[in-house]
Amino acid sequence: MTDEAVGGAAETTGKPAPDASGAAHLTDEERLAQLGYTQVLARSMSAFSNYAVSFTIISVLSGCLTLYLFGMNTGGPAVITWGWVGVGLMTLFVGLAMAEICSAYPTSAGLYYWAYRLAPSRSAAAWAWFTGWFNVLGQVAVTAGIDFGAASFLGAYLNLQFGFEVTPGRTILLFAGILVLHGLLNTFGVRIVGLLNSVSVWWHVIGVAVIVGALTFVPDSHQSASFVFTEFVNNTGWGSGLYVVLLGLLMAQYTFTGYDASAHMTEETHDASTAGPRGIVQSIWTSWIAGFVLLLGFTFAIQSYDKALASPTGVPPAQILLDALGATAGKLLLLVVIGAQLFCGMASVTANSRMIYAFSRDGALPLSHVWHTVSPRTRTPVAAVWLAAGGALVLGLPYLINVTAYAAVTSIAVIGLYIAYVVPTMLRLWKGDAFERGPWHLGAWSRPIGIVAVVWVGVITILFMLPQVAPVTWETFNYAPIAVLAVLGFAAAWWLASARHWFLNPEHARTLAREAAREGALEPLDP
Repeated sequence: MTDEAVGGAAETTGKPAPDASGAAHLTDEERLAQLGYTQVLARSMSAFSNYAVSFTIISVLSGCLTLYLFGMNTGGPAVITWGWVGVGLMTLFVGLAMAEICSAYPTSAGLYYWAYRLAPSRSAAAWAWFTGWFNVLGQVAVTAGIDFGAASFLGAYLNLQFGFEVTPGRTILLFAGILVLHGLLNTFGVRIVGLLNSVSVWWHVIGVAVIVGALTFVPDSHQSASFVFTEFVNNTGWGSGLYVVLLGLLMAQYTFTGYDASAHMTEETHDASTAGPRGIVQSIWTSWIAGFVLLLGFTFAIQSYDKALASPTGVPPAQILLDALGATAGKLLLLVVIGAQLFCGMASVTANSRMIYAFSRDGALPLSHVWHTVSPRTRTPVAAVWLAAGGALVLGLPYLINVTAYAAVTSIAVIGLYIAYVVPTMLRLWKGDAFERGPWHLGAWSRPIGIVAVVWVGVITILFMLPQVAPVTWETFNYAPIAVLAVLGFAAAWWLASARHWFLNPEHARTLAREAAREGALEPLDP
């Protein structure tokens, strides 16, 4: 199979794909054409906007705070604090390894295309197929986790302000409403989303500064340093402290997800071969710092640990704000948090839809001819936007019967995304010196950083499939393995029965292009 096989319904250019080493001397459209795709999406994002998408999806005001209750029960302050430090470092290794590959192959197909280009030719399509399916699973799950968290915090605010009774059913309705809002925003086009993502960066930075400043200077009392850095709490039912510490890493690792968005947005970004990788790395290290400051601010400001855990809102960070700052200030800052979470969910739907668009462009999803169509007015994949939102809603529905469903959704997000993140890195290690670097690369550090990234992802993939609460019952079991195995089983069955004969096959790509034209898909731009 040749590199010309990759092109899907966007139609291949028919040109050979040269080594990435020459990418720096090409325009974005020329490099994309050499990778086998023609320009369809509007290339209107700056490097800052690209970074802003990933920074917004990581969103320390979303991930850190929506899983703060989980952290309080699973290790407590010590694991919340030190887990963030350790997981942030490991995530930086994973991101650096990804960024180097992104520079070589700047396309919205992202991870599965990287796997295709880096794998041995005989098995390249299979590696790409399964990487893509894990990426889709993780992207949908992280969208579900973000917007479900926003629904929980919104429900808490409505309870405090208007006496709104928070029930599982009402939380799901809020969740669905937020997904619809994000679907509508993404329908209007990449420019408004890019603008809102740029606003989101400053919202997060200023929001963290204001919240931490208030929690530092307003309360009359704070917890001691020994409490913040050494206090261990185990409310999981498990007897092993080590096991609980490892489970507690989920809070930080879930927060550090979604930065592959910078790769998925490269077909809409200027200077993609450098802006994409920089977006990945910068979003991680800036979030690492901001999140550490935020977590210290909240943990030091806890007035009553038991009261925060038993908060009638079901959201301990909201209770911490109320206890430390009073009702008025607490609710105002809770709105700041909710705003950040809404920005985060919007960006997640954007990145998710681009992954769906690219994967269906190569025919890899059921009804692919629908999902890869692009609106002629906005030049955005509108159908993929709504599939992203709908899939996220489905993943959140088990909350109606399973009280630990949110932790399971976050586990699914971590497992799906990080497997997809690390497969190209593993293949890049196997390829060795034959890998042709892009203009942004790690030099001699490439191999050691890649090895650390692969080992770390292997650990967390196993870890977050394990039971989180004891005793394990129908209402408390971690259904992440079921969701992962269901998607993997479906992908494997489809691969064996059909997809291995046509996925990333040149003739199939031409067929998809003809079908897309008949269905009214937007004609590709000339590179």
